[in-house]
Amino acid sequence: MASNSSSNSKFKKICVFCGSHPGHRKIFSDAAIDLGNELVNRKINLVYGGGSVGLMGLISQRVYNGGCHVLGVIPKALVPVEISGEAVGDVKIVADMHERKAEMAREAEAFIALPGGYGTMEELLEMITWAQLGIHNKPVGLLNVDGYYNSLLTFFDKGVEEGFIKPSARHIVLSAHTATELLTKMEQYSPYDEQVVPHESWQIEQIGDNTTDRNM
Repeated sequence: MASNSSSNSKFKKICVFCGSHPGHRKIFSDAAIDLGNELVNRKINLVYGGGSVGLMGLISQRVYNGGCHVLGVIPKALVPVEISGEAVGDVKIVADMHERKAEMAREAEAFIALPGGYGTMEELLEMITWAQLGIHNKPVGLLNVDGYYNSLLTFFDKGVEEGFIKPSARHIVLSAHTATELLTKMEQYSPYDEQVVPHESWQIEQIGDNTTDRNM
C-alpha cells in the first residue's frame, strides 16, 4: 500500500510499462492503483504507453486524478485499440513501436514494469539491454505482484549461472512486491558501470530508432 505522508522523490518522471488488459485477478488492478498512489505521494509524473484500458488506464487515471502530469506515448496504429473514450493527460502519437520506446526512454528518469504480456516484457528487456550497453544509466524495476515475475527472475539467474549474463549485469534489474519498497530501492540504485560498449560511442539509432540522442 502507498504510504500516507507526502514526500518528494529524486525522480520527476518515471515510465511505467504495463498491460493493456487488467488480468484475471483483482490483485493486479490493486497493484496498479497502489503504484499510482505512490507516484502521487512522491510527486512523480507518469510516462506510459498511452492507453486508457487495462492496467494502463488504471494507473494513468490515478496519477492524473492525483494532480501529477501524465504523458502517454502511443503508435498511431494502436490508437483505436488501446484508447477507449477520452485519453488521459497528454498523448503523443508516434509512428511506430521503436519511436514509442525511444520517446518514453528520453522522457523518463527510471522505468517500472507492472504485470503485462509480450509487449510489456519486450519494453522491459530493451531497457535492461540499453542499461547493459551504457545507452542509459537509469534504474529498471519490476513490481513483482504476487510473484508474477518469479519465473523471469529465475531465468535471469539461469543466464548468470550459464555464463550468458554477467553477475554485475544481473543487478541492473531491481524487484519488489510493493510499490513503496520498489521505489525506495530505485532511489538507492547505483548505475551499472561495466557497459559492453562505451556510452559516448553508441547511438540509439543503432538499435533501430531514428533518434541520435545519446543522453536520453
